Amino acid sequence: MATTDIPTCFTGTFQLHYFANASSYTKKNTETFPAPYPLCRLYDLLESRYPGMKEKILSSCAVSVRLQYVDGEELDVETAKDKTRMIECNDEVAIIPPVSSG
Repeated sequence: MATTDIPTCFTGTFQLHYFANASSYTKKNTETFPAPYPLCRLYDLLESRYPGMKEKILSSCAVSVRLQYVDGEELDVETAKDKTRMIECNDEVAIIPPVSSG
């Protein structure tokens, strides 16, 4: 297997990393969830665990999966164009707050 190949699995977990205000809100830096998991249901999952998070935190944050930013519409079951896209086992997902520069 080449070093760029990513091992695949059918069931397992993914890691969700919280930064800044998301970490403060959840009181966690990292959390593990079962995989595969529908990407378009991620916000619903977090809202069910942390009521109010969608409006107070997620509405102003970016999300990355496997170090690639995800279009915000893809994170909501109502607006996702691809409802079959999955967060796979061993994926790293991050909730990233707005970043300012000056």
